[in-house]
Amino acid sequence: MSSSISLRLARHLSTSAAAASSTSGASISISKAKSKLKSEHDPDKALKIYSSVSDHYTSPLSSRYAQEYTVKRLAKSHRFSDIEVFLESHKNDKKITEEPFLSSIIRSYGIAGMFDHALKTYHQMDDLGTPRSVVSLNVLLSACVNSKLYDRVPQLFDEMPKKHGFLPDQVSYGVLIRSFCEMGKAELAMERLKEMEKKGVEVTVVIYTTILHSLYKGGRSDEAERIWNEMAKRGCGPDVGAYNVKIMNIQGGDPEGVKGLIEEMSNAGLKPDTISYNYLMSCYCRNGMMDEAEKVYEDLETNGCNPNASTFRTLIFYLCRSERFEAGYRVFRESVTANKIPDVNTLKYLVHGLVKSSKAKDAKEMIRTMKKKFPPNVVKVWIKLEHELGLAKAEDSGIKSNETNVA
Repeated sequence: MSSSISLRLARHLSTSAAAASSTSGASISISKAKSKLKSEHDPDKALKIYSSVSDHYTSPLSSRYAQEYTVKRLAKSHRFSDIEVFLESHKNDKKITEEPFLSSIIRSYGIAGMFDHALKTYHQMDDLGTPRSVVSLNVLLSACVNSKLYDRVPQLFDEMPKKHGFLPDQVSYGVLIRSFCEMGKAELAMERLKEMEKKGVEVTVVIYTTILHSLYKGGRSDEAERIWNEMAKRGCGPDVGAYNVKIMNIQGGDPEGVKGLIEEMSNAGLKPDTISYNYLMSCYCRNGMMDEAEKVYEDLETNGCNPNASTFRTLIFYLCRSERFEAGYRVFRESVTANKIPDVNTLKYLVHGLVKSSKAKDAKEMIRTMKKKFPPNVVKVWIKLEHELGLAKAEDSGIKSNETNVA
């Protein structure tokens, strides 16, 4: 589908369900659209799925996620003008006067890294008749962080509540503290902790964990331990996220240390999650203990966890590094089934390894799978690699011809 068709679809999003249906076929529920968008990487097809929804707002949360998935697909293909048309079309909807609805547009612009558009939308709230509260401020601050404009968060945090007559809440402070930590200014973050206490704003475990991560990352382990102890004293006991930050600090070091912290979590009544086990698996990988790493992966389900994209990416990379290409291919197939396919560079490493180890058939099947899963701009990478490795044979001329047209 061409970009112009995508834009026509986007312009119809704020019209009636009947108009959407006539543009893109049978209508579907927003929940079903959300499910389909999770596994659809082609931005044009993503737009088509979104436009076919019968009623976008029967489930506000599903609607928000469906919108964000669509924006992510467009952003990955650098289709920023299409994102603008797509999101601006939502401003014609009667729900634009509802703060949560408008906030979803700000949030989506932030996800795409288009902060100027997010800020412009925030400033348009008066003209659009949308009331402001701390809700839209928090979304704006998060859009700033998602766009990696950390230095702009403190200014907006201080200015907007005064200008529009409301107070920042614990979420606002959480985003502010994260921005300081991302800039490597943990001391400013800790100053804001004191301000929160003075103003009676609850300091959550998430806020403590953000500071912990910054301190560990900066090599300030002693200060991190002080924060850890302070959490316990205040009855804000470390949760799974805080333990994962502590585990990450020793990742690549002694695997027994990571195992010990996971056991400590369990003994404290906490359930280690996929991230916890990913760190243990990574630790084994970094220490060349691939049998143990594979065992952690295989035991995830037994431990009540499911592998995520990071699980597959890390394990495939280190299996390739250890020249266990057959095992890497098996894990790749499992990532496809789970709709959590790793990044292109990791998979190129695997394809090269399969060819090197005389597994050309598996390499060809892998490339064929990738060409089905990803949009044209990514497919070009696989077509080029296929030719470089001599995997595009004469007998595949029909497929090859179609691929050349895509390229």
